Amino acid sequence: MAKTALITGITGQDGYYLSRLLLEKGYRVVGLVPPDRQHSLTKLNELKDQLTTYLVDLTRADAITQAMDVLQPDEIYNLAAPSFVPDSWKDPLGTLDLITGTATRMLEATRQLGLRTRFYQASSSEIFGQVCSSPQTAETAFRPTNPYGAAKLHAHWTMVHHRERYGLFACSGILYNHESPRRPPQFVTRKVSLAAAAIKLGLRDRLSIGNLEAKRDWGFAGDHVEAMWRMLQAETPEDYVIGTGKLHTVRDLVATAFDCVGLDWQKYVESDPHLVRADEHFQLVADPSKAKRNLGWEPQVSFEELVSTMVLTDIKYLEAGTLVPAGVA
Repeated sequence: MAKTALITGITGQDGYYLSRLLLEKGYRVVGLVPPDRQHSLTKLNELKDQLTTYLVDLTRADAITQAMDVLQPDEIYNLAAPSFVPDSWKDPLGTLDLITGTATRMLEATRQLGLRTRFYQASSSEIFGQVCSSPQTAETAFRPTNPYGAAKLHAHWTMVHHRERYGLFACSGILYNHESPRRPPQFVTRKVSLAAAAIKLGLRDRLSIGNLEAKRDWGFAGDHVEAMWRMLQAETPEDYVIGTGKLHTVRDLVATAFDCVGLDWQKYVESDPHLVRADEHFQLVADPSKAKRNLGWEPQVSFEELVSTMVLTDIKYLEAGTLVPAGVA
C-alpha cells in the first residue's frame, strides 16, 4: 500500500519539487490548501492532476485535526510560510501565525490523535541571523534578525519540544538558499536570470542590482527536497543543516548568468544602493557534513549548472512571449 505524504505550502517552489519527488517514489501526495489559495494550484502544472487536494483553513486547529484524522498521513512536510523574507516586516503577526501557528497546530494534532506520522518542519538559515562563526551547524547559536527568522525559530523549538516531550518523530531541516526556474522574480537569482535572458534577446538593456558583494550559499531546490525526504526515512529524528557549504557573491551570480549567454555583464549591470538590504548576512554558509554522514546526502547540481538552467529556461519562456512564466509568479 502506498504511503500518504501530506504537504502544506504545496504550491510553492519546494512544494512542486517535493511533490514530484514523492510521486516518483510512489507516494499518495496530499496538499493541504487554504480555500483562498485554490487558484495557486495552477503553479503545480503537470503535477496538479497527479495529487490530491484537501481544502482546510490552516488557522483552525479543529480543521487541521479533522483533516489529519481523515487522511492518516505517514509523513507530513510542513512547508507553509511566506516565500519572500523581507515581506515579513510588513506583517510580522501574520508571518508568525502562518509559520509558527501552523506548525504548532499540526504537531498538536499529531499528538492528540496518537498518530505515528513522521513530521518534517521546514526551517531556514534565517534563524542563525547575525552569526558569530562560519560555517554553521545545527549547534550554532540562533540570532534571527527579522520576523521571518524569529517565526521560523519559534516553529523549530516547538517541533523540538514535541519530539523531546512527547516522543514524536519530528525533525527540522535548516535550509540555506535554494533556487530553481520556479523562483518568483523578486528573488535576486530569478531577477538576474530573467534579466540576462531578456538582454540576450534584446528585450531590455540594463539590470539594476543591490550589493554585488553580498554572499549566499545557493543550492538547487530539487537537491534540498531530497534531503527533506531522507530525514524522514532515517532511524532516528534529528535536525540537519542543508546547503552546499560554498559561498558565492551576487557578482558571481551575475557573471555566471551573463557568461552562459555570451555577454559581458559589466556592460549591462549597475549597482543601485537603494536596493541593498539592511539585514544583509555575509557569512551564512552551511556545514552539511552531518547530512552527508548520516543521510548520504550531498548536492548534485553545481552553482554554475543551476544558474545556467535558470537562464536558459527563462530564454525559452521569453521566446514564447511571456516575460514572467505562467504559473510561477
